[in-house]
Amino acid sequence: MVISWLGISIVSYWFFSMSFFGDKLVLSETPRPRVYTFYVCILGLIAVLLIPFVGFSIPDIHSLLWVLLEAIAYVTGIYVMFYGLEKYDASRVMAAIGAIQPVVVLMLTWAFWGFQQFTPTIMASFTLLLLGSIIISWEKNIFAAGKYLLIVACAALLFAVDSVASKQVFLHQSFLQGLIWMRISAAVIALFFLTSTAFRTEIFKHHGSFNKKTTALFLGTQVSGGIAGLTQSFAVALAPVAFLPIINSLRGLQYIFLFFITSFFTLFFPHVLKEKMSLPILAKKIIAMVCIGIGLALLAFT
Repeated sequence: MVISWLGISIVSYWFFSMSFFGDKLVLSETPRPRVYTFYVCILGLIAVLLIPFVGFSIPDIHSLLWVLLEAIAYVTGIYVMFYGLEKYDASRVMAAIGAIQPVVVLMLTWAFWGFQQFTPTIMASFTLLLLGSIIISWEKNIFAAGKYLLIVACAALLFAVDSVASKQVFLHQSFLQGLIWMRISAAVIALFFLTSTAFRTEIFKHHGSFNKKTTALFLGTQVSGGIAGLTQSFAVALAPVAFLPIINSLRGLQYIFLFFITSFFTLFFPHVLKEKMSLPILAKKIIAMVCIGIGLALLAFT
């Protein structure tokens, strides 16, 4: 059982890394996080194409409340994350979110389902995965990075709520039906952005929010993000409640994938994307990757 959801989680974080790399490129050319969030959520309506393949029905009120909470957390979470990606290095933002989110998920899991007992090996794996994310996101002058920390902490909290709410939905609905309702709800919430006159102007009157090159990049990014979201949701649906924090602690893998992608472009295509590179930064990242790698190995062979 561990291998099934673990393998799916690894695949999801590979596609997330590709997606967030594309997000960073799009936002560097068209720095409008709210517009980007709107388009991402509206494109999520593609999930309705799955309706003919499920016994689709209106969920009970209990399930609908969890669907609504998940959608609110999802929409606001990706907006805050996109804002952070626009302002800061992609690998730092995602690593910092990955350092905070598992701890919040662990606390929420205990709050909703009671204390979950881990074996010593699983606990060691969780600790190493978490430690790797903390190392990579650590700032020497942490108090000078107040706005950065506030952004990533808010995103991590919202994504943690999204993870727990998703699990609650999947406990009461089939996987596909729950996913469809969550994506419909996210699109409806995103439509509330249109109540802002300034936002409507940004969407409809600014000539070409995306040029042809950016549009192609955006669509490719959303395909990758769609696959990532689908596979991660499936992993959440499959995994026992106790393993929700582990799934979230695996976000460090996304950082590793993102690190190699951004390093490749920094070294060979700096005109596309360039991030800070130095010996201390590289050493810190290698230590973090070793922690994540050992943690993953422990989990895989448990």
